[in-house]
Amino acid sequence: MSFLTLFTSPKPFTDPHIATIQRNAIQSWTHLGPDVDVLLVGEEDGLAETAAEFGVTHLPAVKRNRWGTPLVSSIFDLARQNSASPILAYLNADILVMPDFVDAARAVAAQAQEFLIIGRRWDLEVRRELDFDPDWVARLRADVGARGRLHGLAGSDYFVFPRQLYSDMPDFAIGRAGWDNWAIYKACQSGWDVIDATLSLKVIHQDHDYSHLPGGQMHYDLEESQLNAALGGGRANMYTVLDTNKVLVDGAIRHPGPSLPRLLRRAEVLLMDGERRGLRWFLLRRVKRLRRRLTGTL
Repeated sequence: MSFLTLFTSPKPFTDPHIATIQRNAIQSWTHLGPDVDVLLVGEEDGLAETAAEFGVTHLPAVKRNRWGTPLVSSIFDLARQNSASPILAYLNADILVMPDFVDAARAVAAQAQEFLIIGRRWDLEVRRELDFDPDWVARLRADVGARGRLHGLAGSDYFVFPRQLYSDMPDFAIGRAGWDNWAIYKACQSGWDVIDATLSLKVIHQDHDYSHLPGGQMHYDLEESQLNAALGGGRANMYTVLDTNKVLVDGAIRHPGPSLPRLLRRAEVLLMDGERRGLRWFLLRRVKRLRRRLTGTL
C-alpha cells in the first residue's frame, strides 16, 4: 500500500503549452518514489493517452455540472474509492513537486491526526518539457532560485490531508474560484491542524494564460465561480494561507508567530461574524483595506 496518493483533474491536452506543463507536472509526481501513486481524473482530450504513457491510473467517470465542468466532490470521491493510501493530495495539474513534498506529508502525519497542508507556490515560466534524469531535482531547485517568484497569499494549488477528511464536499466546479478557499475554511472550522508549509516546500506553478476558459477570462468572473462562492457560504468563508493556524518548519508543526497581517485577518473574520452595518461595517472596510495593502491578497 502506498503512503500517498496524488490526484488531479487535468485540462485537455490540445493546447501545446498546457500539454507541456501538465506532462511536466505528472512526470514530477511519478518520480517521487514507490510510496506515491498518481490518479488522473476525467475524460478530457489526450488524458487517457497521457495516463497510459506514464503508467498512472486514469479515472474517466467523473460527474460534471451543466457546463460540463468536473465536480470537486466527484473528483475527491473517485480518489478515495480508488486508492488505499492513508494520505491523499489534490494538486492542480500544472504543479511541479519534488521529494520534499512526500517528506513534509510524512512529518505532519507523524504529528497530527486531522490536518490540511497548504502553502504558497512559486511561479515559474516553463516552455519546454523537462528532463527527469537523476539531476532533475537539483536543476529545478536552481532554476526556481534564479527565476521563480513567490506567489501571493491567495490561490491554493495543493491540499494534503488524511483520506477520511473532505468526504462531504459540496458540488463545486473544479478550476473555478472559491472551492479552494472553502476547503481552507472547512479545515479551520473543523478544528484540524491547518498547516502552512511555505517555509518547508518548494511547490512550483508553471505559468499559463486563461485561453482554456470561456472567453479567455480569469475564472473569478465566471458564473461557475459565483456559484462556487454561494455553495461555500459566501465571501466570508473564502479563506487563504493567512488563515492557517500552524506552520511547518524543519519538519515540526509549530504555531505561527504573531504578525500584523495575521492580526488584521483575525479582526476581519470577527467583524464579518455579525450584521454588516454601522460601526462594524466601517471598521471591517478599514481593516480589510489595510490588510490588502500589506498582503496584496483578496
